[in-house]
Amino acid sequence: MARGAESAPRGVRRSRAQRSLHRVRTGLRRAAVDYFRGGTSDWLAFSTLLLTVPVLSGLTVAWPEWCPPESLVMPLLLGGLLLRPASLLGLYVVTALALLLEAVMIVERRSEPDLVTPGSILVVASVALAGLLIAQFRSRVGVPWRGGGTMLFDLRERIHAQGRLPRLPAGWHHEMSLRPAGGQSFSGDFVVASRTGPGRRTLEVVLTDVSGKGMDAASRSLLLSGAFGGLVGSLPPHAFLPAANGYLLRQDWDEGFATSIHLVLDLDTGDFELLSAGHVPAIQLNAGTGRWSEIAAEGPLLGVYEGAEFHPAKGTLRRGDVLMLFTDGLVERSGRDLSEGVDRLTGEADRYVLSGFRGAAWHLIEAVAKDVNDDRALVLISRE
Repeated sequence: MARGAESAPRGVRRSRAQRSLHRVRTGLRRAAVDYFRGGTSDWLAFSTLLLTVPVLSGLTVAWPEWCPPESLVMPLLLGGLLLRPASLLGLYVVTALALLLEAVMIVERRSEPDLVTPGSILVVASVALAGLLIAQFRSRVGVPWRGGGTMLFDLRERIHAQGRLPRLPAGWHHEMSLRPAGGQSFSGDFVVASRTGPGRRTLEVVLTDVSGKGMDAASRSLLLSGAFGGLVGSLPPHAFLPAANGYLLRQDWDEGFATSIHLVLDLDTGDFELLSAGHVPAIQLNAGTGRWSEIAAEGPLLGVYEGAEFHPAKGTLRRGDVLMLFTDGLVERSGRDLSEGVDRLTGEADRYVLSGFRGAAWHLIEAVAKDVNDDRALVLISRE
């Protein structure tokens, strides 16, 4: 009985040890998977960087000409990109001890007290501070550096995909060009478009200019483009701008207004309606007369007050006619009248009347507003 009593706890202890070992192996495996997938675990990076510190210190003592004390900034900088703030502080402690040990060993073995100078310590400390600021920013955002860039790239591509104009039937041509301010990847201007109605014979295009420009307006532009893309086609055309206005008001942004122009085009007859929310007018080329005319609809800015009303302007695109929607960054200049910018745009567009407007949208922005520090967008639709 005594042996049985002794063997039972031993078996229990053995099974507990096996379960503990299994949990450790599982935890390590999950941590590795999380790390390579951009998760929150940083044990692998922390261990690797921790091992590089004594290696670099040893190289500094052995070959100071090839590996100076400032080489310790490399694991510190990588730690700012890879580690959480708590792990980074642990790396800093080990690095500080290694730097102190370097100074002592160099003095004892080589009698070179000037190798680890106050300047060397200042360089390492400055990089450590920069790495800590980077790590704190990443921790506050909650996105690992390996996945943050991928997420932004994916968001940008989704916006571009959402802004692509749908394929039109024979006899119609359309194109769009969008140029963010300062050559950035994100813009305060965006386009959403869809074919709606019975038989999808109606083209709806919404061109919006969010307050601000470039990266300053990027977050609001991202949110609104998704919301507006869901509204287009889900609501009757005349209900779109009131719904968009209500959506902006509910966001309660400090700088939450936007201008927008909504085109509703019948692809069978060429008849269209334009609804505007404080946007610059569209312009239409009449192929019969060869003249450009402004098409202005009435409506206030989005996100200013409730109960706003938007009154449409109507027209028809006949064979050879061209309609252009654009944002104010294309035609507006400080100290100049808006009509001057529109005249310049139409003057450049006249060059494409005989050759056709294919590829004209990009070239028009290049000719009219290439170096303007503002978001620029142009949508061109022609009936061939």
